Amino acid sequence: MLNRRLIRIKVFKVLYSSISSGSNSIAEAEKNLHYSCEKTLDLYYFMLNVAVALKRAADNKIEMGLKKYNPTDLERNPNLKFSENKVSEYLLGNHTFLKYCEDHSLNWNGDLSLFIKKLYTSISEKEYFQEYMKNESRSLEEDCALFARIFEEEFEDNADLESFLEDLSIYWIDDLGYVLNLIIRNLELLKKSARMPMPGVFMKEDDREFAFGLLKFSLGNYGRYMDVIKENIANWDPDRVVATDLILIEEGIAEAVGFPNIPIKVTINEYVEISKFYSTYNSKIFVNGLLDRIIQKMLRSGEIVKSGRGLIES
Repeated sequence: MLNRRLIRIKVFKVLYSSISSGSNSIAEAEKNLHYSCEKTLDLYYFMLNVAVALKRAADNKIEMGLKKYNPTDLERNPNLKFSENKVSEYLLGNHTFLKYCEDHSLNWNGDLSLFIKKLYTSISEKEYFQEYMKNESRSLEEDCALFARIFEEEFEDNADLESFLEDLSIYWIDDLGYVLNLIIRNLELLKKSARMPMPGVFMKEDDREFAFGLLKFSLGNYGRYMDVIKENIANWDPDRVVATDLILIEEGIAEAVGFPNIPIKVTINEYVEISKFYSTYNSKIFVNGLLDRIIQKMLRSGEIVKSGRGLIES
């Protein structure tokens, strides 16, 4: 599930937390990284479960209409298209999905059900939803397209959702965009093949090894690599340099040294991109220049060893 950039970001956050607290315990840092990665997977299943929660909100509204003493014609003969949508049916028939949500308490119950009710009311008023309901045809493709649009449009800058997520986990807000994009991609797979992958934390074992190897190498060599950074900061007071920049550069050095099969260009570009979101406006220039300079020196000294086409160009 986690791609390499998100792994780098999570390692960066654990490093920052460890250094800020004065802790050099690798075991504690690994525990924190493991928990952070697990919480992203939880968020994926929690947000995917919105599809089931919305179906139930639709069911409840239909049932309440039918129980009225004097229901309208629409309440007496409700449109069941969304209530019987094939995406929710697929998820409700998927044992892996249901078990994970149940085991990790990732259901939209209690106060969260009020958010779902409000969300369903809002979606019901949207033109794209009304057009969906008017179309008498029913297909998995159409239902997947509808939910893709819901996940794409309804959760960005949603203050209510952000408030709930902040209360539920400090890890979830930063990961929401990544999780929503992954859900949309997997809905496309469901549309094409009638199957949706139920991911684990890592896409493959190499990614797990990269995550914990990068953390261990970065934290274990932090003092040494920080000395290297300070030696290469010309005309800068190290105490005035943004702390996040220093940690990103240190992590980049650790990656360049500890992972000989990752191209230099990839490493530098990744930490420059991360700096755009987790540091200052000018950080990308500082991180790019200093990280490149240090890596080139370490290549010449032999401390960084790369072999193979495309591994050295920066």
